[in-house]
Amino acid sequence: MWITSSLTTVKTPTQVALGNFDGVHLGHQRVIEPVLLHKGGLPDEPLQLAESVGQCLEQSTVASGYSDRTAAHLYTPSESPVTTLPGATEAATVVTFFPHPREFFSGRSRPLLTPLEEKSLQLSHIGVDQLLLLPFNRFLAELSAIDFVEQILISGLQARHISVGSDFHFGKNRQGNADLLSEVAGRHRVAVTVVPLKHDRRGRISSSRIRQALTDGDLAVATELLGRPYSLTGRVVQGQQLGRTIGFPTANLKLPSDKFVPRQGVYSVRVYGTDDRCPSYPQLGVMNIGTRPTVAGQSESVEVFIFNWDGNLYGRTLTVSLEGFLRPEQTFESLDALKTQIKVDCEAAIATLSSKSLPLG
Repeated sequence: MWITSSLTTVKTPTQVALGNFDGVHLGHQRVIEPVLLHKGGLPDEPLQLAESVGQCLEQSTVASGYSDRTAAHLYTPSESPVTTLPGATEAATVVTFFPHPREFFSGRSRPLLTPLEEKSLQLSHIGVDQLLLLPFNRFLAELSAIDFVEQILISGLQARHISVGSDFHFGKNRQGNADLLSEVAGRHRVAVTVVPLKHDRRGRISSSRIRQALTDGDLAVATELLGRPYSLTGRVVQGQQLGRTIGFPTANLKLPSDKFVPRQGVYSVRVYGTDDRCPSYPQLGVMNIGTRPTVAGQSESVEVFIFNWDGNLYGRTLTVSLEGFLRPEQTFESLDALKTQIKVDCEAAIATLSSKSLPLG
C-alpha cells in the first residue's frame, strides 16, 4: 500500500473513501467497501490485527511511502513522484487527515485506537491500495467545503467515485455534509455513495463506543465492534526486572505515544513476534497495565509474562492481542501475596485462552 500526504505523489485516478477511520472498525469498513468493489470487495472474514502484524513480519512490509507520524512533512524527496496510473486502473484510496481535526483545533494530543502503522496494516489487508494523509493545517481548516471537493477530491485526486458515511462533515466550520458532497461531485459527473451508519443491537458502531468499552475493561464489546481483538504493539525495553525475582519475568513494552491504552489491570493475551522463524504464531501469556503499586511503581507500564518462554526479547517489536480482562490492578501486602495472585491470573488466562480458537497466521 502506498502512503503519502502530498497530492504531487498520490496515485491517480482514484476511488475514494473519505473519513477519519480511527480503529478501522466494522462501521468504517462499511464506508470503505464501495471503493473496493472493483477489486472484489472486503475479505469474507476481517483479518485480526495480530495476524496482519505476523504476516507483515514475514513479508517485511506491506506499505511504501512515508509513515512517520511525527514528521513535519510526510513526504521524503527521495521518493519518486507518482502521477497518473497507466490504463484505467483506479487506486482504492482512503483519504483521512493528519493530525485529527479535533487535535488541531484543541491543541491537545488525541490517543488513537490505530496509530498510523496499525491503521496502514489494517487498510492494506482489507485491500486498500493507497492511504492519503491530508495535512490538517490552517489552509485546510479555512478551505470551504465546495473548494475541498473541487480542489482536493476532483482535481487533485481525480476521483471517479467517492464513498462517505452519512454523518461525515468537512470544510470550513464543518459546512460540508454528504448532501453537499453529492451535489458538487455530481456536477463533475463523479458518483457518490452515502453509507448509512452501522448499528448493532446496542446502538451505533463508533470509535467512541470502542474507547468506552476498553476503558470499562469490556473486551467482548470492543472485539465485537472492531471485528477483531484490540491489540497493543510496542518495542521491548528494559524495566525494573522485579518480575525475575519472583519467578515471573516480563517483557516491558514501549508503546507509541499516541496509542490509546485500555483500562489498567490484568489481561489474558496472545503475543506475536517472539520468534523470527514463525512470527505469525502466537505465544500465550498475561499482561499487566498499571503503575505496579505493590512495588511502589510511579509511572504506567505495560508488562507481559509469556508462558513457557525463555529468551531475550529486548529490542523486539511485539504485538499483544487482548483476549480477556481478568481483574483490575490492586495493591498486595507482600511480594509473596503478589506471586500467589499471579499464579491465579495465569490459571485464569489459560482457561480463557483455551476456550477460544487459535487465529490462523
